[in-house]
Amino acid sequence: MQQFRNAKSGDIVLSLADRIIENRAYLSEIDGKIGDGDHGVNMAKGFGMAAERVKGADMSLAEALDTLGTVLMTEIGGSMGPLYGVMFTQFAETIEKSDAIDAATFSTMLHNGLDGIQAIGSAKVGDKTLLDTLVPAIGAFDTAIGSGKSFGEALQALVAAAEAGRDSTRDLVAKIGRASRLGERSLGVLDAGATSCALILKSLADGVETRLQPA
Repeated sequence: MQQFRNAKSGDIVLSLADRIIENRAYLSEIDGKIGDGDHGVNMAKGFGMAAERVKGADMSLAEALDTLGTVLMTEIGGSMGPLYGVMFTQFAETIEKSDAIDAATFSTMLHNGLDGIQAIGSAKVGDKTLLDTLVPAIGAFDTAIGSGKSFGEALQALVAAAEAGRDSTRDLVAKIGRASRLGERSLGVLDAGATSCALILKSLADGVETRLQPA
């Protein structure tokens, strides 16, 4: 069985921030096609502020995720701040008492983050939102673990499903938020939230995979 240490894994959040900041212009460009065009700017601002607080602080993954979630919930604008904020805060609460995080704990963390998002939003899979990335990604992770795959293999399945979910939003009509006013005109464009979610899950999975060790 594989696991990774919670302590000293806060740098994973720095990698998340780097990935979002690198893609700031791309995320805003996508968002500008059917939304407000500020998704990349707001996300980069929030992740950047959190990274400044995590950098050099020798945080556990739980502490760093809590820092990120709090910043996103309280200090950036836009609709995505609260959604991602509650997701990361729930992630942190799930693992804060775990010295080592195995696949089962990681799955619980993902599910609790999803539950947090669904508790404050009304979106469903198929509505052209980040859930079109997050829900199939979690399902693929659980399926892989349930079929006897290793933690590392399950993380790879999670990333593949997240990216497929992101791509699926190109063929969906937006049902939530500003983009929903466009109706059929929202077809043919990726959802910005689904795209940022795929980036986050890929970076999270990469960070965890490099830290995995036998239990």
